[in-house]
Amino acid sequence: MKNLFDLSGKVVLVTGGSRGLGRAMALGFADQGADVIIASRKFDACEAVAAEIRAMGRRALPVATNVSRWDDCDALVHLAYQTFGKVDVLVNNAGLSPLYDKLSDVSEALFDKVVALNLKGPFRLSSLIGERMAAGDGGSIINISSTAAANPAPQAEPYGAAKAGLNNLTRSFAFAFGPKVRVNSIMCGPFLTDISKAWDMVAFNQRAATSMALKRGGEAEEVVGAALYFASGASSFTTGAVLRVDGGT
Repeated sequence: MKNLFDLSGKVVLVTGGSRGLGRAMALGFADQGADVIIASRKFDACEAVAAEIRAMGRRALPVATNVSRWDDCDALVHLAYQTFGKVDVLVNNAGLSPLYDKLSDVSEALFDKVVALNLKGPFRLSSLIGERMAAGDGGSIINISSTAAANPAPQAEPYGAAKAGLNNLTRSFAFAFGPKVRVNSIMCGPFLTDISKAWDMVAFNQRAATSMALKRGGEAEEVVGAALYFASGASSFTTGAVLRVDGGT
């Protein structure tokens, strides 16, 4: 039981891994013995996290990638396997939810951008890596979703729709790549990461007091336990699941 969450010898790829939830998960995986590939748009930010991981005695590979582009996804997968020879865990964490004043202000370009990053990219990466996992020693795919997929999401409708699609892919891919590959989703509530700097915190705290059982937003490190569960042998009989980590929203 003491080794239930051990990831020694595993290689984990985290998209959006340079900050927020992605950074917290990347460090959490490394702490349990994994080598980590950190993918995000800005190389310097990825390298900063990679340096933290190397200081922990693990290998780390920073990669500048735009997950919304299939060519970038293909290149990321090629580099990951070229460098490490395998990927044991894929975490589709990169996401985007731009603000807008009203639904009619959502341009076609903005809609496509949100869907591409939150849904199209995870589809491509999961397809490529999931097939290799299924043909090899298996693995785990973890999709980072949002409560916007299940709850009304004013000013985040394209984002919520994309995350709902990601939840759907979670179950579909669990069947497509089972039994050797497990595919699960973490449906996150409000976390106080960089994105929260743009929030009206007084208004948020007032809403949290009445709409959340824990009456507060989450800290980035509080997603790590769920991520380790899905990444490790602890979840060996869990696939196609959507786990809410939302403070009781």
